[in-house]
Parts: sequence; C-alpha cells; structure tokens
Amino acid sequence: MDLVRTWAISRKEILQLRRDPRSLAMGFLLPVLLLVLFGYAITWDVREIKSVIVDQDASRSSRDLAAALRSSGYFEVRAPVGETNEAVALLDRGTVQLVLVIPPGFAADLGAGRTAPLQALVDGSDANTATIILGYVQAIVQNFAGGRPTEVRSVPFISAASRVWYNEEMLSRNMIVPGLIAVIMMIIAAMLTSLTIAREWERGTMEQLASTPVSRLEVVLGKMLPYLAIGLLDVVITSLVGVTLFGVPFRGSAAMLMGASFFFIIGALGLGIFISAATRSQLLATQIAMVATFLPAFLLSGFMFAIEVMPQTLQLLTRLIPARYFIVVTRGLFLKGVGPSALWAQGLSMIAFAVIGIALAVRVFRKELS
Repeated sequence: MDLVRTWAISRKEILQLRRDPRSLAMGFLLPVLLLVLFGYAITWDVREIKSVIVDQDASRSSRDLAAALRSSGYFEVRAPVGETNEAVALLDRGTVQLVLVIPPGFAADLGAGRTAPLQALVDGSDANTATIILGYVQAIVQNFAGGRPTEVRSVPFISAASRVWYNEEMLSRNMIVPGLIAVIMMIIAAMLTSLTIAREWERGTMEQLASTPVSRLEVVLGKMLPYLAIGLLDVVITSLVGVTLFGVPFRGSAAMLMGASFFFIIGALGLGIFISAATRSQLLATQIAMVATFLPAFLLSGFMFAIEVMPQTLQLLTRLIPARYFIVVTRGLFLKGVGPSALWAQGLSMIAFAVIGIALAVRVFRKELS
C-alpha cells in the first residue's frame, strides 16, 4: 500500500467535502441535533402522576400516608374521593393513573402491629408506566412503614438497605445519552460514506480513478480518512453536549472512549462504503444505510429494550449488531468509570468490526469499468 496515493485520495475527498455543504452539515450538525432531540424526547422518568386517594379510614395514619405520597414529588394527588366506584370511574376515563384505597381499620391494624392492607389501582394500558408507578407506591409505603414508631410498626423479618450505584438519581437520561452517542455515530458514519463510491459512479469520475494505479485498499482507506476525522470529532462534540447540556457524568478514560470510537467508526465507515460500492446509487445507498443502521442500532442494541428480555432468537441476532458492544463501552465509561479489565471483550468486538468493515468494502469495491 502506498501512503502517498492514499493521502491523494483523502485530499480529493476533502476537496469534495468542502464543496458539498450538505455532507458537511450531515457530518457536524446532524449528530448534535439528533442528540439534543432524542435526549429531550426520550425519557423513562415518570413524573406528575395524576392520582386520587380514597381514604375510608380518615385517621391520622391515613392522612400521613397521603401526605407522604404528595411530598414524594412523583404524584399529583387530587382532592380526596369518598367512594371507590367514583375513583374507578376517573381511572376508566383516563383522568387519573393511580387510585390508592385506604380501607377502614388501617390505623387500627398499624397500631396493633398487624399487616395493614392497601389497594393500589393503576392504569395498565401502558405496562411500562404502570410498573414504574407501582414501584414508586411500594417504595413510599415501605418508607412510611419504616418511619412508624417501633411499637406500632409492622416489623419486617428482613431489613434490606439498598443503594443505587452509577446512576444514584435514577435519571433515565444518564442511560439514554451515552447510548444515543453509539446509535447516532453508527447511523451518521455509515450514511456519510454511503455517498462516496456511488458519487464517483454517478458523476462519471470513476473512469479517471480507474485509470490510476491506485489499489482498492488505498481507495477505501483514502476515502475513509476524512470521515474518520469527522466521526471522532463528532464523538468529542456529542460527549461534551451530553456532559454540559444534559449533566451526564463522565467517569472513565477519555482516551479509552476515543480508542473504542476509532475502531467502531472505521467499521461503520466500511459498512457505508460497502453499501455505496454495491448499489452505485447515492439515493439507494443512503436509504439502505439508514435502514441497515438505524433500526438494528435503535431496537436490537439494548439501547431501547433490554436484550435479556428478548426472545432467544433475537438475543442471538443482537450479537451481530456492533452498536450493542459500543453502547456497553459508552455506558461503562460515562456512568461506571470502568477500564480495560471490564471492557476488553467489547474492545475486541470493535476491532473485529473495523476489520470486517474494511474487508467488506475492499471486497465489493470495483474500479474496473464494465
């Protein structure tokens, strides 16, 4: 491989990029725009849950429990309702998402040291939100029971002290933003290079390229280098936006993030060149690159849905999605601050992805004219 010829191809690609403001906008503005848009739009935090309490006990204990629900910051408790049927009607109409029924004898049961039953009716039309609401209610009730005087507390047999690590405030954006960086870089990198080879064919400049002694590997690497620089710069920019705008902590090594990004972006760029060389059409290559990267990275990488709860077939399929491994790296570096001892397997996956991406691009690219 001749480095002079490779650099000549890179210079040619840089000149074309400078004359193409749309590609520059896609390379620099689109990642930040997507990060800000998805960062604010996607959230699993549930706040201001519309709730109503049916207090059939009307005791000090029941009022204390209602006050605990109000002061938690998660629930927007409306005026008390006297009858359960009336509260259920509100639930049916979607006016409230939670009905908490405090039955008669609640305070008496607490005072006697017996288990005091409560009924929480939750709108389960959104199963994920319903699960989160039930978790909030259980936590508040347990905290309420734990704060009662010992002589009137329903004493649990086991007292568990729990502590959340890495994301102490349980904010979904701390998990979403690092994952978004991986998803966005997969999409942007493949889309940028999906135009390169197809552009040569559509503009007729492939004939000039075919007349030169440059090899297929030199063409692939030469076209890849400018976009690799853009991709690495995008990782820096989106990471800074995540830390400064969204307040996501970064506890790991910046050098390790850039090292993993280097191989991941090379793999994605190689995939884009592979698609571009196979289709020879800018429009078709862009569409295929979008579908081939966005859907797998968004749905099967563990970004939106936990891989562990997927069917076994899909779990096996996710092993072929490179973004799955890069998401583990970004989340591990941002939230956990772990190092090579925890991420070496993902690092090897990034290297393998880079090698496969270049090999596919070189294999499919043909500069010979038919």
